[in-house]
Amino acid sequence: MSTSVKDPRELQAIYERRFKDERARYRQALWRTLVADYFQALVPPNAAVLDLGCGYGEFINHVTAGSRHAMDLNPKSPEHLAPGVQFHFQDCSQRWALPDNSLDVVFTSNFFEHLPDKLALKLTLLEAHRCLKPGGRLIALGPNIKFVQGAYWDFWDHFLCLTEASLAEALVNNGYDVERAIGRFLPYTTINQPAYPMAFVRLYLRLPVVWRLFGKQFLVVATRR
Repeated sequence: MSTSVKDPRELQAIYERRFKDERARYRQALWRTLVADYFQALVPPNAAVLDLGCGYGEFINHVTAGSRHAMDLNPKSPEHLAPGVQFHFQDCSQRWALPDNSLDVVFTSNFFEHLPDKLALKLTLLEAHRCLKPGGRLIALGPNIKFVQGAYWDFWDHFLCLTEASLAEALVNNGYDVERAIGRFLPYTTINQPAYPMAFVRLYLRLPVVWRLFGKQFLVVATRR
């Protein structure tokens, strides 16, 4: 029996407590900036994109793409998605309701740590591989256990501990080539943190030297072989 938080009602309650209205507004502004100033360059404007573990659509609502998909087990997610985003309500480790070779990009942020174990991650990576076109990208952000350490367990729904190196190895083992594996990228969390001005965020993204001081999330970008 899985020990992960898969009950949609519990997921909904966690999100509603963790991301209250004022924090949700800040996260939308933050992700608008992250997409415009960093991630859009990795996503062709005509691409078919899936936001895996989409939450409230912070990434997928702001990226320019030919078609946009979002997957989550939170039943409230569709209420927050932009018009035209196709929602997939399912367990990501089961077969996705998408055809083979149908996606150009799979993006996921702070999601893999919620999976119950490495088998669930492997099955998810294989489904992404099936649905990506050859040369399609998987882009993953997540807490780096090397740098987050004990604070990782402050969240009830965290299970799987990863680093940029362990995720890169999993990807290589399952049909991907790693383009970049950055151990320190973004700070760990926005929960109980100041709402920084977007000008500060833009400056941070342009100064990788600062990532080494404050970054506790990894960024891994891989392409499907």
